[in-house]
Amino acid sequence: MSGTSTAASRLRAAADGANRWAVLVVLCLSLLLVALDATVLHVAVPAVTEDLRPSAVGLLWIVDAYPLVCASLLILFGTLGDRIGRRRVLLLGYALFGIASALAATADSPGVLIAARALLGVGGAMIMPATLSILRQVFPDRRERAMAIGIWTAVAAVGAATGPVIGGFLVEHYWWGSVFLINIPLMALILPVGRWLLPESRGESDGPWDVLGALMAAAGVLGVVLGIKRIGGREGLTDLATLVPLLVGAALVVLFVRRQKRRTHPLIDIAMFSRPAFSTAVGCIVLAMLALVGLELIAVQYLQLVLDLSPLETGLRLLPLTFAAMAAGATGSYTLSRVGPRRMVGWGFVLTAASVLLLTLMGQHDRPVLLTAGFVLLGFGLQSTLFGAYESMLSEVPAERAGGAAAIGETSYQLGAGMGIALLGSVMNAAYAPGLSRVHEEGVPPAAGSAASHSLGEAYQVAGRLGGPLGDLLRNTARHAFVDGLHLTLLVSAGLLLLGALAALRLPRVMDCTETKRACEDRTAAVPEQAAAHHEARPVPAPDGPGRRRVPPPSRREPAEVTGSGRAAR
Repeated sequence: MSGTSTAASRLRAAADGANRWAVLVVLCLSLLLVALDATVLHVAVPAVTEDLRPSAVGLLWIVDAYPLVCASLLILFGTLGDRIGRRRVLLLGYALFGIASALAATADSPGVLIAARALLGVGGAMIMPATLSILRQVFPDRRERAMAIGIWTAVAAVGAATGPVIGGFLVEHYWWGSVFLINIPLMALILPVGRWLLPESRGESDGPWDVLGALMAAAGVLGVVLGIKRIGGREGLTDLATLVPLLVGAALVVLFVRRQKRRTHPLIDIAMFSRPAFSTAVGCIVLAMLALVGLELIAVQYLQLVLDLSPLETGLRLLPLTFAAMAAGATGSYTLSRVGPRRMVGWGFVLTAASVLLLTLMGQHDRPVLLTAGFVLLGFGLQSTLFGAYESMLSEVPAERAGGAAAIGETSYQLGAGMGIALLGSVMNAAYAPGLSRVHEEGVPPAAGSAASHSLGEAYQVAGRLGGPLGDLLRNTARHAFVDGLHLTLLVSAGLLLLGALAALRLPRVMDCTETKRACEDRTAAVPEQAAAHHEARPVPAPDGPGRRRVPPPSRREPAEVTGSGRAAR
């Protein structure tokens, strides 16, 4: 009994007292590691290739195993956390993430590294939706929750943007495995702190958990993301290795949706998408991530291959984007309360489109002031958009459905990232290749020109082998073709961002805080002293007997998701 009382006290302290901000720190550290791990390996790929000698397919899986597995399992673990406890799933994710990081750091073959990256994806899928759903639990006040989500989204941006910086520093000074070792001491710290501090929460647990539906969702999302990534990797849509997983994945997603509509106790309440604010917020997350990841990938290529910056210098050039995102997150709660979700998300898209158009002025030579201004506007605009979209999405669902909603939001995040690489990468390739179609007229061998048309990096390799005037000609032509393709890609991205601004018109005009008042009333009713006074003010029910009227006991509303502190509800 005392254990239950202690657990309940800890939950109330997290929800009502200053400890909820300590909970937010733990959740943000968790997300920081997951976001950082998604990009920290990118600059280490050359070192991994030299050491482990993976095949082309093996190298692709080393890079993609983590995001593929993570994206496919978000719905499974998000809804599982609603059933068995979000804190429990989060702590298991911590442990798995630490073990997988140690395995990746000591990998001596491509197969071991791929397996370790896949395990990291499983751990990431357990951590990401749990952080957002616990945040929804411990911040019932919408204004405070808006501030917490602003910090949460800023941390995600920081992790993704600083990954190349940290990775570049570690690879230059140590070895490629050190990019994974940084996870281990942090996980060793977060695991006991999280076990002591984080409150346990659950959603609705009526009816059996739909295991088949969870597996269908996992396989469906995996197929769709894999197909999209292969398209982004210049694989043809008619290629069976691309078309089959894409079609099978899409079919499984459709069957999953139909199954959820028929079930009495679905994994995910599909009716959430009938709410304009929820469905629009999810779409805005996809569009924002589509622009961010695609542009970051192309920007990294531009900085390294056109401006000839080192990986560390490239990461440092992207820091203004990170700082601007942090500023947008820190001021997001104030902005949202003043202008409302519709204007915040819409003008965030417009500001981002303006920054993208400004970046079209980039050319063959370094213009640091222009790049810094463009990255600052890009980071602030996109962070404002993501902040408003996540806050609107999470506030549209009840707390007991927070895990499923968080999983949908994170899946949208991953799908947008994959689509951004596929779509903007395809536009870039389509614009780049024609620029090299006539180099054979200048004396460059046709085979060399064909190989150079695949990518700017490959063009540099071919030019190096040719040497002399022909090598210089091929190198300069490829650089100009890349910059021309970059300008077209930026214009397409700006168009998509303006489309997102139009979609944001379906969001609410003002920030509705009626839930805040209701949450405050619920918390006030849960205070023991007030509950005791309330009990004393009511008539004491008389025992049943002849001639006596039975007085029903006083009802007390309890939060549906509270079940203790990491232990099964009794």
